[in-house]
Amino acid sequence: MTTTSPRGEVAVREATRADLLSVFRIEKRSFDQPWPYAAFERFLGEPGFLVAERDDRVVGYAVADSVPNHGAPLGHLKDLAVDPEHRGEGIGRLVLSEALSRLFVDGVARVKLEVRRSNHPARSLYEEFGFELHHVSPSYYDDGEDALVMVRQA
Repeated sequence: MTTTSPRGEVAVREATRADLLSVFRIEKRSFDQPWPYAAFERFLGEPGFLVAERDDRVVGYAVADSVPNHGAPLGHLKDLAVDPEHRGEGIGRLVLSEALSRLFVDGVARVKLEVRRSNHPARSLYEEFGFELHHVSPSYYDDGEDALVMVRQA
């Protein structure tokens, strides 16, 4: 999938090993508790590990997968981030849309995610895509902040 913004075309594609350092750098710039590099390595080859690229530079990514769940796979959006220099350009929407499309094509009946209670921009994005609050996981994050578990039906 591609989209054009005033700053140029953005393409979304499956992540490759060559993308991992860029993904990891965005992760560290985006989160107080970033995933380790090795966590991204484990998802290489998953159809839901996507990068958004502009001018041969990774500017965002999503990590999603699915697991069997009583006959219909359950999708899990595990991570999504956009380089801070490129936020507000629609890249998060683009990569989320593509990740969800891939999960639904693979037969996922619903998708869940966890998001910090304080992360209002991410929560707004997820709500735009039809995610609804399912429950709260108290003290989910290492710093004691709650996670909102949100779910979207296919």
